[in-house]
Amino acid sequence: MKKLLLVICVLFSLVAEAQLTYQNLIVDYDSVKEYKNLRIIPIRRKGPPDPGGINMVSFSEAIKKGYVTLGERGTASTENVHYLRIKNNSKKHVFIASGEVVLGGRQDRMVKHDTIIPPSDKDQYIDVMCVEEGRWSEKEKKFSYFNYANPKLRRTLDQSGNQIVLWREIIKQLDSNKVKAATLAYSATRLNKKLAPQFEDYFKFFSKQFRQPDSNIVGFVCMTGNKVIGADVFESSTLFYGELDPLLYGYIEEAFAFGSPPRIRKEDVQNYMDQMLKDEAAQEEFIKRNGKAYRYQGRLIHITGFGQ
Repeated sequence: MKKLLLVICVLFSLVAEAQLTYQNLIVDYDSVKEYKNLRIIPIRRKGPPDPGGINMVSFSEAIKKGYVTLGERGTASTENVHYLRIKNNSKKHVFIASGEVVLGGRQDRMVKHDTIIPPSDKDQYIDVMCVEEGRWSEKEKKFSYFNYANPKLRRTLDQSGNQIVLWREIIKQLDSNKVKAATLAYSATRLNKKLAPQFEDYFKFFSKQFRQPDSNIVGFVCMTGNKVIGADVFESSTLFYGELDPLLYGYIEEAFAFGSPPRIRKEDVQNYMDQMLKDEAAQEEFIKRNGKAYRYQGRLIHITGFGQ
């Protein structure tokens, strides 16, 4: 009987640990960080910052440290545009998030789904979408990591899953920012010589705010003007800090390009977060309408809330 109770307690503990709700999280409204058009509120874990489990590293770090190699699946655009070949040469699992962008290859791509690539001596494949409509090169360039796309484009990707719709959104954004791009590359806005220094000013401010790793931060919610533009929460603080810099660039781009000084009421942010984090039932309904979740081996690794 005692053994049975012990098993039940352990299982209950694991289930509770796997949740990313108010049971384990708190939105730290007293630690708001704000610069020009962007306001960010950290989300903290109440218990241990890193619940243990998978030995995991972010996609950006894996590329930077040479843990993975990327390549095209083949030479024909009609058959290979929506896939990239990846080999994980490390002993770590690599977390790759929907909306992360890589430049190079035969054209720039954006990852379509959250996924984890385990160590393997064999080639594996990830689903991607094109974010550079006007280029399919005969010669394959070396891939390099870019960042997360802005929340508008991430939402378009998730809710449409359609290449044409994605291209239309990119062209709309380029036009809105008055950026000319010969190959209609999504990256052109952030790499624009006039705009890039302003993006960097934002990044320097927020990067400094998060520079000293806070062991309990596992995510944040972002606002511009009178609305929430999105939220991302991860299983652990280690994974959050691995994703932090690329995520910041995505949110900065949206706030800078499409936002205005924050004036949203605290109650409106609380209402948004209540829908996302109140409990598992509420979270499931919220995700169906306005977000996504990624689970791996029974663990909830990442949840995303899209903008209002």
